[in-house]
Amino acid sequence: MCSTCLLIVFIESFINVLGWALTLAIFVRVILSWIPNARLPFGLGEFVFAVSEPILGPIRRAMPFFGGVDFSPLVALLLIQVASSVLLRVLPPAI
Repeated sequence: MCSTCLLIVFIESFINVLGWALTLAIFVRVILSWIPNARLPFGLGEFVFAVSEPILGPIRRAMPFFGGVDFSPLVALLLIQVASSVLLRVLPPAI
């Protein structure tokens, strides 16, 4: 396999793993928001907050308030899916 093909496969895998990790972090943050006083061991709660807040914060500020329901995780998940599919389509196929 050529080195360019390996680079393309690596980039595709990186985009997929990054999208999956961000999706998981947002899901964990949503579930933690439903459980009062929930704490994850080893500082994972703070890690999830640190990873998801740069994505959710700007979306939350841009969206109007909908009666106490936060739709920013839903919008973020949709944007992550769209961005990853667009990036994967832009890459040339690895042969």
